[in-house]
Amino acid sequence: MRPQYILKTEAMQILLIFLATLMTMEAAPRILVQGHRGARAVRPENTLPAFEAAIAAGADVLELDVNVTRDDVLMVVHDSRINTKICRGPGGETAIRKLTADEVKQWDCGSMVNPEFPKQQAAPGTRIPTLDEVLALAARGSFEFNIEMKSDAKQPELSPEPRRFAELTAAAIRRHKLEKRVMVQSFDFRTLRALRAIAPEIRQSALYGGMPKDLVEISREAGGAEIVSPHHLLVTEGKVKKAHEAGLKVVPWTANTAGAWDRLIGDGVDAIITDDPAALIAHLKARGLR
Repeated sequence: MRPQYILKTEAMQILLIFLATLMTMEAAPRILVQGHRGARAVRPENTLPAFEAAIAAGADVLELDVNVTRDDVLMVVHDSRINTKICRGPGGETAIRKLTADEVKQWDCGSMVNPEFPKQQAAPGTRIPTLDEVLALAARGSFEFNIEMKSDAKQPELSPEPRRFAELTAAAIRRHKLEKRVMVQSFDFRTLRALRAIAPEIRQSALYGGMPKDLVEISREAGGAEIVSPHHLLVTEGKVKKAHEAGLKVVPWTANTAGAWDRLIGDGVDAIITDDPAALIAHLKARGLR
C-alpha cells in the first residue's frame, strides 16, 4: 500500500492538470459557425427547412438575405428577382420589389434541388419566408442572426432607398426584441450608415468582395462596422491580426472545404460562413476546436 501523502500528491497533480486543461480550453478562441442561407448544402436556401437544419446542426449564427416587396415586407430571399432555377411559380414578374408579399408567397422554392449541392434534399411546397417568420425561430435556441440587406446603388428600382430599408430592418429586429442577437451586413455601405443613424445598438458587418484591401479601411468606409466580412480568399493572417488590433471581428464568406477552413483557422478568423454548418462543426470538433 502506498503512503497516504503520495496518494494526496498524485490527486493534487491530477487536479492541477485538469485545471490547466480547463484554462487552456477557456483561453482558446471559439470560431463561430454561420450557416449560409441556413444550410443550403442540405436544404433549399433561405427557407425555414434550411434554417431548421442549421439550428439542428448546432450553428452559432443563421446567415440570411432580405429583399423588400412592393408593400414593404422584408422577404428572406437572396436575389432581387425570384430565381426560377430553384423556384416554381405563376410566372410573370419576378422582381421582389415589384411584387406584394402575397404574390411572392405564391412561389414554391423548395421543390427544386440545386444541382450545385449534391447533398441537398428538396422540401416541396416551401415558400419564401418573411423576416418575421425567420426571426420567430429565435425561441428554439441561443443562436444569433446575420441579416444581409440586399441593395445595389446601380439598380435603385429593386430596393427601397437606404434609410427606408434600414428603418424596416431595425423595426423587425426590435419587434422581436433581438437587438443583442442580430448583426446586419451589406455590400451597400449606404444602408449600413443609415442603420447606424437609426439603430446604433445593432452590430454591423461590412461585406466585401473586391480587390484586396485593408480590413480596417473597409470598416471605416462602411461607417465604422464592428465586423468585416471579406471573401475568404481575401483573408490573410496579417490582415486579421491588424483588424483584431483595431478591435474588429473578421468573418469571411463562403468557405465550404476542409482546406479553406484550415487556412482560415490558421489566419485566426472569428467566424466562418459556410453552406454546410454541420460539416464545419464536425471539422472543428475533429481538430479539438469545439
